[in-house]
Amino acid sequence: MPVLSEVQVRPVDTVPWDDVRTVFANRGDPAGCWCQFFKLSNAEWNGLQREDLSRMLCDQIAASPPAPGVLAYLGDEPVGWCAVEPRPNYSRLQRMPLVTAGGLHDLDDASVWAVTCFVVRVGFRKRGVSGALLTGAVEHARANGARIVEGYPVDVAARPGVSSADLYHGSLSVFENAGFTVVARPKPDRPVVQLRLIE
Repeated sequence: MPVLSEVQVRPVDTVPWDDVRTVFANRGDPAGCWCQFFKLSNAEWNGLQREDLSRMLCDQIAASPPAPGVLAYLGDEPVGWCAVEPRPNYSRLQRMPLVTAGGLHDLDDASVWAVTCFVVRVGFRKRGVSGALLTGAVEHARANGARIVEGYPVDVAARPGVSSADLYHGSLSVFENAGFTVVARPKPDRPVVQLRLIE
């Protein structure tokens, strides 16, 4: 099993678009979302096709900095993605009870960044990719002026038998291993976690 040091993480605006496409692939939830769900209202989301969503992510990458996430590699192989941006960029996130009940900061505060999504390709899971992605996401946020990084993981101890598809928010243990602490628990299985980068 590879150690975390074997996983290299890069901001998505520094990698080829074909590598992003490889990670999101053509099947499963990632291919039907392209990390746009938290940026759109229901009215905006309904009726969009996969091609629309992939084009939106491509446009967001081209419009950076800062890039809207990071990509992980094992050697030359792209194996994972983590979405991380200033929290105000996620309009749906700002309306979710999990965040509004659990957040401890002004929802319009752009110095608070949010980790919303992990994608790890089938065949590369349980190999430390999520942990490396989170470390890379934190460094990306720090380099772009984040004061706090926030996440909304799943506590698998409180939700036994959770499927890998439901772990796209990340697991609590991955966040805790990266130094995040639980600051609120609006739902038994969905804590809000934060890592303070600047006091």
